[in-house]
Amino acid sequence: MFNSKKTRIVLVEDHEMVRQGFKALLSSVPELEIIGEADNGIQAVKSILELKPDLVFLDLSLPKRNGICVIEEVKKFNPLTKFIILTAHNTDEHVHACFGAGASGFVSKSACFNEIEMAIKSILKGKTFISPEVASKVIDGYLDGKKQECNTTRLSTLTKREKEVLVLIAEGHKSRDIAEALFISLKTVERHRANLMKKLDLHNSAALTSYAIQNKLISPENLTPLVDEEN
Repeated sequence: MFNSKKTRIVLVEDHEMVRQGFKALLSSVPELEIIGEADNGIQAVKSILELKPDLVFLDLSLPKRNGICVIEEVKKFNPLTKFIILTAHNTDEHVHACFGAGASGFVSKSACFNEIEMAIKSILKGKTFISPEVASKVIDGYLDGKKQECNTTRLSTLTKREKEVLVLIAEGHKSRDIAEALFISLKTVERHRANLMKKLDLHNSAALTSYAIQNKLISPENLTPLVDEEN
């Protein structure tokens, strides 16, 4: 099925049951070896850089640092690291942001093992992989020529304060921390968050993060150092 040499894998997923279930699934294949796990973005970056796996299975929605930022941070130090995104977020915005950051594959959490196996084989051969379920949405996004124009128009409707809140959300800050940073109330932050989702037609923090990256409102340089976030 695979090469004789074991493929070394790091699993990054914040939900314990999901992570352990996926670990059991992959561990049933003799040619695959789980060498590390992480349940938040900061731990993920440190583990990946230290263990140097052949492949990383990475969830997008992580505490402390989202999956897209994990990819970009790791790629700065080890550009050859290969990532397979394993997530329930499969809109074309998420896919574009992930591949733009340097991911090699994108698989839905609902994918069967045969599909996951196909993704691993393709990526180890230097190819990219998108599960059929996700690919159809990406194609729809490309065929919609008005989409990028719509994104630009929506961005122009945001106020300066809404853009500030959007950037802080994308950097992984919680609402309470955003309130303290901008010297506004928690209620005001939540109102700005609601307005952002309504204006941009996005429905969760992961989608806001993808939007911010796509529109170059955030980059790895905007992130606080790992050591500072941990203290």
